[in-house]
Amino acid sequence: MKKLLTTSLLIVLMLIGCTTSEQEIFNKAMDIHERVITADTHVDISVSNFIEETNYTQRLDTQVDLPKMEEGGLDVAWLVVYTGQGELTEEGYAAAYENADAKFNAIHRLTEEIAPDRIELATTSDDVRRIAAEGKKVVMIGVENAYPVGEDLSRIEEFYNRGARYMSLTHNGHNQFGDSNTGERDDEWMHNGLGDLGREAIAEMNRLGIMIDISHPAKTTNMQTMELSEAPVMASHSSARGMYDHSRNLSDEELMMLKENGGVVQTVAFRGYVDGEKHAAWQEASRTVLEEEAEKIGLELVGWGDIRDMSEEEREEYMELYRTAQDNAEPRIENEVNINTPPVSVSDFVDHIDYMVDLIGIEHVGISSDFDGGGGVYNWMDASETFNVTHELVKRGYTEEQIEMLWSGNLLRVLDEVQAVADEL
Repeated sequence: MKKLLTTSLLIVLMLIGCTTSEQEIFNKAMDIHERVITADTHVDISVSNFIEETNYTQRLDTQVDLPKMEEGGLDVAWLVVYTGQGELTEEGYAAAYENADAKFNAIHRLTEEIAPDRIELATTSDDVRRIAAEGKKVVMIGVENAYPVGEDLSRIEEFYNRGARYMSLTHNGHNQFGDSNTGERDDEWMHNGLGDLGREAIAEMNRLGIMIDISHPAKTTNMQTMELSEAPVMASHSSARGMYDHSRNLSDEELMMLKENGGVVQTVAFRGYVDGEKHAAWQEASRTVLEEEAEKIGLELVGWGDIRDMSEEEREEYMELYRTAQDNAEPRIENEVNINTPPVSVSDFVDHIDYMVDLIGIEHVGISSDFDGGGGVYNWMDASETFNVTHELVKRGYTEEQIEMLWSGNLLRVLDEVQAVADEL
């Protein structure tokens, strides 16, 4: 049984005088959230937060850590071995592998050395259910960008043996495996979908039992991937292009093919993908307030390039003033900007869930945040606010069985099917 620390939220609801029906919905959501296994399939990490002095047992500036997971009732965090796209050279591959290796080591350090009594690595659905039943949090590992594999496909098996259970062929930029969604930006392509090495990688991932993540590749790459894969695929953090036209969201055609493939799309709470125009308006209004507060304390806001060029002493002085301006701006943003220019919220996020459930069926839809990688929407800005997603789903009439499917059931079903295909192969 998970511990859900939401006493303060309950008090707030009571103070604002919610109706009996609202209280009943809240109580129902609390009960459901307590019972279902909640899994977020995309959380970025920095290796600097996986050392003895600074780690996830502490309350960090990150959107995810153990205290926040416990407060929000988030059971499973897929920690991501992310590598940005670099040059397709031996030197580039070596640097990418070094980055991936460090992140794998960091995750294992958390679960095996730093906090094995509070969080454990899972590689199967049975592991997830067992660890959650023991009252511990669960880590699973995804690989964002196969670039660190280089041209040595044996590294895919190495990553599998180190716990990886999904991997995307690309990130933002074409690579040795296939074309990225970023090709839409300048209409320049490298393979017109999958490269030869990408086709080989798909076969290898099917053989091993690693889910193929289609969140970052181009539409052509994704369609070819789903045609080739003998196992269901997943999108670890994408929303619906039919709701907001962004190259990182999946088109209706991709979603229908994902349904036919038996896969799952993990709806992502990334403001720019949920509603980029609404988010841009909120950002502009918030920036105006921040500038006004900065001016009051004699601070001229500058870009990050200028900050990097400062001396260490100048940078520390600037950042101290900047944080003061942020603190002063925060209540104004909450009480002025958020009312007049509302931010992208949990409600907007669940609109994408509704859309995809209606289009392809609830069996193929899940939930992700992209926390610590730019993700988060108003009222789900870190793991401590995870309950608010369940609350919104209950308000919209989703049943406990459906909410369980969205939070983890569909994903674990795909993981099981991918591993069954590997057993057959």
